[in-house]
Amino acid sequence: MRSFLSLAAVATALVAPPRAATRHSALRAKKKVFIDGEAGTTGLQVLDRLSTHPGIEIVSIDPAARKDAAARKAAINGADAVVLCLPDDAAVEAVSLVDDGNDVKIVDASTAHRTDPAWEYGFPELDAAQRGRIAASCRCANPGCYPTGFIALTRPLVDAGLLKPAARLACSAVSGYSGGGKQLAEIYESDDHEPWGAYGFNLDHKHLPEMAFHGKLDAPPIFLPAVGNFKQGMVVSVPVYHADLTTTSAEAVHAALEAHYAGSTFVTVMPFGLAGAVDADLLARGAFLEPTALNGSNGLELFVFGNDAKGTMVLVARLDNLGKGASGAAVQNLNIMLGLDESLGLQL
Repeated sequence: MRSFLSLAAVATALVAPPRAATRHSALRAKKKVFIDGEAGTTGLQVLDRLSTHPGIEIVSIDPAARKDAAARKAAINGADAVVLCLPDDAAVEAVSLVDDGNDVKIVDASTAHRTDPAWEYGFPELDAAQRGRIAASCRCANPGCYPTGFIALTRPLVDAGLLKPAARLACSAVSGYSGGGKQLAEIYESDDHEPWGAYGFNLDHKHLPEMAFHGKLDAPPIFLPAVGNFKQGMVVSVPVYHADLTTTSAEAVHAALEAHYAGSTFVTVMPFGLAGAVDADLLARGAFLEPTALNGSNGLELFVFGNDAKGTMVLVARLDNLGKGASGAAVQNLNIMLGLDESLGLQL
């Protein structure tokens, strides 16, 4: 269900009775969620996932008032939860609009708060306690799409004592062009575009602090992102030498990931792939990892391919950059913060 606030309704919301006065009835009502930035790529995807959500009512303001600070302030403070789908500066500004003492829940899809200790990191599968920390928080920073894959692969291994925090890693990744927003989508949906485009050659990508901080690594990886000629989907690859591990067995690394994600709703550790004897079912035509296989879902698949004789392995994550890499993750975090089943509104 979706409702709209006119400018008059916005003004009324500013003098609405305290939420505590209606606490009993709110327990039985759907939770009201405002998406600030619902017209953008991520916002539209969040809106789509929440449009049939049984426990949420979407509150929108008049499109003409989307840049009106008073209208946004009223919508933010009148909601049970807010999803910010905005550039970094605008997201910071939106948070500043929250009234003192208001316990509105905020999920921020921007980069602005991902390493801020006052915000919980929105990867519930990070460790055994992270889901509970998100549930108890009013501020959740949604992960980036590339860091989701990288951290999902590396953080459990650091925590298990298998990957050395001092490891100097590289991360190669390819994403659908939707990750670049409307401007890049317009380029790729025209006739004038590259078949594949690597970028980030300044070696200072905005995701690097997040990857090191939540990966518990001493230094960020050398990060080599690329955009492919497909709308959405993502593959993130992390090559690892045995010298950066405390084990010489790729199967031990695979077992550690399996143990970490046992029972997970959205994260699946795929069967182990031994170099030279890869299970053909893991790869398209027995050779290729298809980046679009999880599109439309909130799934995240993890792979380990190893060659112990050469002392090397590659860790791989596959996900929808607009699903578990953005909007799907936002809805999952929103569900957790509102005390709802975390899978509501999401495809596995």
